[in-house]
Amino acid sequence: MNHADLIFTLTGGLSAALVLGYLTHRLGLSPIVGYLLAGIAVGPSTPGFVADRHIAEQLAEVGVILLMFGVGLHFHLDELLAVRRIALPGAVVQSLAATGLGAAVAVAFGWGWTAGVVYGLALSVASTVVLTRVLSDANELHTPTGHIAIGWLVVEDLFTVLVLVLLPVLFGEKEGSIGWAIALAGLKIAALIALTIPVGGRVIPWLLDRVAATKSRELFTLTVLVVVLGIAVGSAEFFGVSMALGAFLAGMVVGRSEFSLRAAADALPMRDAFAVLFFVSVGMLFDPVAFAAAPWITVATLAVVMVGKPLAALVIVLLFGYPVRVALSVAVALGQIGEFSFILAAMGATLKVLPAEATNALVAAAILSISVNPLLYGGVKPVERWLTRQPRLWRWLNARSSGSVGYSPETLAETEPRYRAVVVGYGPVGRTLVRLLRENGIEPTIIEMNLETVRGLRDGGFSAVYGDATQLATLKQAGADRSGSLFLTASSVAGAEEVVRLARELNPSVRVLARTAYLRQRHELFAAGADAVFAGEGEIALAMNETVLRELGATPDQIDRERERVRAELFGDAVPPAPPQEAPAPPST
Repeated sequence: MNHADLIFTLTGGLSAALVLGYLTHRLGLSPIVGYLLAGIAVGPSTPGFVADRHIAEQLAEVGVILLMFGVGLHFHLDELLAVRRIALPGAVVQSLAATGLGAAVAVAFGWGWTAGVVYGLALSVASTVVLTRVLSDANELHTPTGHIAIGWLVVEDLFTVLVLVLLPVLFGEKEGSIGWAIALAGLKIAALIALTIPVGGRVIPWLLDRVAATKSRELFTLTVLVVVLGIAVGSAEFFGVSMALGAFLAGMVVGRSEFSLRAAADALPMRDAFAVLFFVSVGMLFDPVAFAAAPWITVATLAVVMVGKPLAALVIVLLFGYPVRVALSVAVALGQIGEFSFILAAMGATLKVLPAEATNALVAAAILSISVNPLLYGGVKPVERWLTRQPRLWRWLNARSSGSVGYSPETLAETEPRYRAVVVGYGPVGRTLVRLLRENGIEPTIIEMNLETVRGLRDGGFSAVYGDATQLATLKQAGADRSGSLFLTASSVAGAEEVVRLARELNPSVRVLARTAYLRQRHELFAAGADAVFAGEGEIALAMNETVLRELGATPDQIDRERERVRAELFGDAVPPAPPQEAPAPPST
């Protein structure tokens, strides 16, 4: 490998992805569209700079491993079980329908049934990144619609892992019959799972515990990376299965430990960077000339993705007795393709099962479906309003609806935001504040970087999150998007301004009260969006001033006047701390 080519490919690919990803984001589209366009821009089929495709593909392999690690890390069996009645059969039936339609398209264009099945499987998988963003933008991620759609995707992702394991067995080089090859692969997979889950479930948390005790973020991040890559490579070398499966299992092991949130936050920058290169490498395979010569392949592919898949999902959700609103939302949200579609297609191309035209059609269909999906989702409510004005059609669509969404009242019960709070730090100030909140009927969730403190809080019945509050995932896990207040109680929180900014981004209505050590830091926190900032220097000066005045025999009025004068001198024209508000009465029972 030429080092200059490596640097040029890395720099050129990431630079193009940055520019086009930013532009697509500004247009309200998913950055994935920009990354794919960046691959086309630096690919061999367009003029100008041409990146080295082989280097990009090698770097993209790391992206695939980290993407699969992320899938395993966020796989929660309880979330899947909560919607198992619809997610399991729905995802399976829709995947079969999409696979059948995709196979029919492939056969119609002369690729054959083998290529058709692989192509159909690639079309059956929706993008987790796109779906999550669409639901978040519509404020429906934590609704029954969001839970069903996410559970549906979890099943699809698991199905993708299974397909990635079976494809090399079915179409790769093998000795003996297919039945023997499948049986042998099954034994290897069983051995890998038996070793990774029980043994890794003990060794990996023990290792992460020891490294976390060093309080070195670099060592912890390095440990996570070594664990992921080590299990992925070991799976391929010693068990003969795909590295993707090993990475998925590594994610499951770490995800079941108390380090899952911190591992996700620390591994996120690496995963995102290499995932971008993965999308760039896919875009580099796109050939505009071949697309112009055979555009109908893309049209047929889009019909499967944006019409066939949503219709199948709509029918399935309605048959299971869900309201039209939920059925329409789930159907439209799943009408796109993304990350794992390309992973399946790349493996199909490596095994010489899929022709080059397949990748061309997939890239074009992904760009168009991902771009249009948020716009289509925004049309769900107008369509629902139109349907309500068609009495016969409305009754027919709701014929099987029970009026419920498949959740028990306990599952849907959410504490009102004003009775929820997030407390960052559990030092003396944090402990006092948590006690005060609970005594007034407000349920706090504590974010702490001290693992032993988090364990003690959980043992005592408190809601506590082990993680870095400057990471968006940590604030989400703590419920900042559903809380009425957020308190930064530690004076030495690194990146306190970022915590405030992210909290505001998650929940614009949240009330943020922050603590800082120095007066000069108040302006930055107010600029980031804090409602009130309490500086240690100022509060100590006020307390000492009041104590001295009392000892000198000053009257209460004199003390009050002097307090206001000192406050004005210390705090200047900065926004003064808001006066303390009476805590709301606890909800009646």
